[in-house]
Amino acid sequence: MTSWLPLSPAERSVAIEVLVHGPLSRTELARRLHLSQGSLTRLTKPLTGSGLLVEAPAADGAARQGRPSRPLDVRAEASSFLGFKITADTVYGVVTTLRSQVTDRLDRPLATHDPGAVADLVAETAAELAARHPGVAGIGVGVGGRVRERAVVAESAFLGWRDVPFAALLQERSGLPVVVENDVAALVEAETWFGAGRGLDRFAVLTVGAGIGYGLVLGGTRVPFDEEDRGFGRYWILDPSGPLTPDGARGSAVSLLTVPGIEYQIRAATGADARYEDILAGAGAGEPMASRVIGEAARALGTLVAQIANFAMPQKILLAGEGVGLMDVAGNTVRETVRAHRHPLAAPVDLETRVSDFHDWARGAAVLAIQVLVLGGAGK
Repeated sequence: MTSWLPLSPAERSVAIEVLVHGPLSRTELARRLHLSQGSLTRLTKPLTGSGLLVEAPAADGAARQGRPSRPLDVRAEASSFLGFKITADTVYGVVTTLRSQVTDRLDRPLATHDPGAVADLVAETAAELAARHPGVAGIGVGVGGRVRERAVVAESAFLGWRDVPFAALLQERSGLPVVVENDVAALVEAETWFGAGRGLDRFAVLTVGAGIGYGLVLGGTRVPFDEEDRGFGRYWILDPSGPLTPDGARGSAVSLLTVPGIEYQIRAATGADARYEDILAGAGAGEPMASRVIGEAARALGTLVAQIANFAMPQKILLAGEGVGLMDVAGNTVRETVRAHRHPLAAPVDLETRVSDFHDWARGAAVLAIQVLVLGGAGK
C-alpha cells in the first residue's frame, strides 16, 4: 500500500486537479491553478516522491528532441478503498480505485441495529473484501442521518441511533482508518469529483427514495448544512392541500414523492398494499388510482426541480435514487411542470436522471475516504 504524506492546502489543490481531471501536462496544470512553473515544481515534488502522482507516457507517444514532456497522473490502482452504505436491512459494500472505479461488490443482510453488531458485520465484510484486494487504504461509511466530524452518527431514524461513535467502533474492529458521513453528502461529493457534476461550478443533487435528499455545490465545493439528514423534506411543502402521510407534513416532498409516501397513499385509498414498482406499472397502464397518485408526484417533482433551479441557479441538477423510476412513467409531466414554474425566457434546466442502487451510495462513501484519508479534506 502506498504511504502518502500529509498535504498542504496548495499540494492538495494540485493532487485534486490531477486526480479529477488528469493526466495533465505541467504547463496545463500550472495554467489551471494559476501557478508559475517554479511553484508547480516545488508543489509536485513531494507528491511524486510519495507515489501519489506519477509521470505518465506522453499522450501522442511521439518522440521529441530534448527532455520529453510527460503528463502527471495518479496511480489509480496503487491502493483500494472500501465504501459501505448501511440501510435498515442491508450493508452494501464496494471496492474502488483511487479514481473511484468500482472493482468489486459484496453485500450482507443486516439482522440487528445494535451498533456493535453492525460494526462487527461491516468489519467482517471489509476483511473479506480486503482479502480479495490487497492494499486497502481505508473505509468510508454512508448512513442516512446526521453525522458529526465524520465520525459520530448523531442521529439516524433508519437505524434508531443517537450519538453512536461508529468510526471508532469500526476502526477498532477493522484496523483501518474510517470516515463516516451522511449518505447524501457522500453521493454529492462523488458526483462532484467523478460524476455528473465534474468540472461544474454550480451543481445540485436531488435524491428520491426512502427519503428526500438534497445537495448543493457552489464554486466546485459542496455546501454543508444541518438538514442533510433527509428529514428536511418533511417540511418542504410543495402542495399545501396535498396528501398527509405519517412521515411528512401535508403536501410535503416526503408525503408526495418518497417511495413510502406513495405506497402509503395507495394503501390509504384502496386498503391494499402495493409495491412502488407495481404502482408505477399501474400508472403506466392507465390505472386510475395509480395514475392520480403518480401524476401528483410528478407535478410535485417538477415544482421541486423548478424551485431548485430558480433559487440555486445550478448548471445541472442530478436526479438520483431508487425512486426516480417515476421519470420513466411521468417524465413529460415533470418537465412540463418545470417549464410552468420557470420564467419563459429562462434557460432550460439541465436535468440528468439516474436510477441509483445502493452501491452508488457506497461508492460515494469510498470517495469520502479518498478525500479525507489521502488528501486530508474534501473539496478544493
